[in-house]
Amino acid sequence: QVQVVESGGGLVQSGGSLRLSCVASGNIFAVGTMGWYRQGPGNQRNLVALIHTNDLTNYSDSVKGRFTISRDAAKKSAFLQMDNLKLEDTAVYYCHARITIKEPGRLRESDYWGQGTQVTVSS
Repeated sequence: QVQVVESGGGLVQSGGSLRLSCVASGNIFAVGTMGWYRQGPGNQRNLVALIHTNDLTNYSDSVKGRFTISRDAAKKSAFLQMDNLKLEDTAVYYCHARITIKEPGRLRESDYWGQGTQVTVSS
């Protein structure tokens, strides 16, 4: 059983900072690309940031220069440092991980999502 769990959301004033954490656990053979997505009220889920196994990163234009994604491969974790938060950053933030598990006779790679953590930015 594989789980992806986020933490670190909360209420913060505009201009403030929050740090989100995500950890994968269970019978994991390998963790590939990890990422953060967000979904605001009435909106679809959109990419915020990705980090690959070689530590290369991608960001949406709306968060470039304000958010930083990082990972700790040994701990199967990813983090999202969010600075200079804006009202429009309010959303539920989801962690995604591409995870390989070992099954009898094969390796299977699948997408796993966390349950989401609420980030609310107030004026």
